[in-house]
Amino acid sequence: MPQMMPINWIFSFIFFVVIFFIFNIMNYYIFYLNNKSNNKLMNKKIKNLSWKW
Repeated sequence: MPQMMPINWIFSFIFFVVIFFIFNIMNYYIFYLNNKSNNKLMNKKIKNLSWKW
């Protein structure tokens, strides 16, 4: 039924956009939380370093 194809394309597009946004949001927050915890650990390590120039 060719009359139904536009609905199918619109549904596929919406599905792709939703999955795309979910993937990006998950990646952002996963790396954000990892970097936040790593920064706290790195700050403690950096404070202990004393450079002799």
